[in-house]
Amino acid sequence: MDFSTKFNDLTARVERALDALVPALPPGSPAGPARIHEAMRYSLQAGGKRLRPVLALSAAGLGGPARVEDALPVAVALECVHTYSLIHDDLPCMDDDDLRRGRPTCHRAFDEATALLAGDALLTQAFVILGQSYGARPVLAAALLRELADASSGRRLVGGQMQDLLAEGGGTGSPATAAELEFIHLNKTAAMLEASLVCGGLAGGLAPDAIETLRRAGRHLGLAFQIIDDVLDATVDTAVLGKTAGKDARAGKTTYVSLHGLDEARLLAARETTLATDALRALPGDSTFLLELAARMLDRRH
Repeated sequence: MDFSTKFNDLTARVERALDALVPALPPGSPAGPARIHEAMRYSLQAGGKRLRPVLALSAAGLGGPARVEDALPVAVALECVHTYSLIHDDLPCMDDDDLRRGRPTCHRAFDEATALLAGDALLTQAFVILGQSYGARPVLAAALLRELADASSGRRLVGGQMQDLLAEGGGTGSPATAAELEFIHLNKTAAMLEASLVCGGLAGGLAPDAIETLRRAGRHLGLAFQIIDDVLDATVDTAVLGKTAGKDARAGKTTYVSLHGLDEARLLAARETTLATDALRALPGDSTFLLELAARMLDRRH
């Protein structure tokens, strides 16, 4: 199976699992107001690359093809957490953006309060899915819960977001240093890519040393992804990007481009991708798809 066929197959499986595990509710459902579920699904179904669930399924597949099915619930949980973070990131009190994935952000399509609650509900839904789907395998369930909870915590994702806000527009009194910028993106961005590979590896039954190799690959892949994000924000227009381009510069935000310049930022992304692919090559099983995915992440245009 070539890369595009496999990628399309995995994303189709993710879409079906998303629909099943975060279902729509009819008006008057005893499970709660249909509006909150409509807002949750509006953002979940906005498209996107489905990168995190695809990484999870690919890592699980290293343990054998049958393991991919085992990883579908955690892949959906990862996408729920990622989507919650985007909804909140777009709010007026945060990045204040009107577009996400080429269409109005959740708070523009609904309202700010509904968007806030939709994000809260998606974060919670992720852990509902893990508990319901892996409850009969308590050791695996505990490992997945620990990993996703840590990645989305104030120590990682939320902590990185907080530091990013503090650094925006000189909020800390001066632009972020190179070390502070790395902290922001090791946590705001890389934590969830790391968790995606690790959770996939756990669902795939990989050995502890392989899990740590996946963790290392995810950290480097996450940094490369963020550096390219910074490059795209500075070089690609809104129509292609699917969100408002050039916002980082207007907000006075320190980025890899503002700190290092475009050419050096691209070199840094290539270096981090090389470190990620070196780790991926050391994994058991066939990592061909993951290696190709890493290369395409470096060369993406949106």
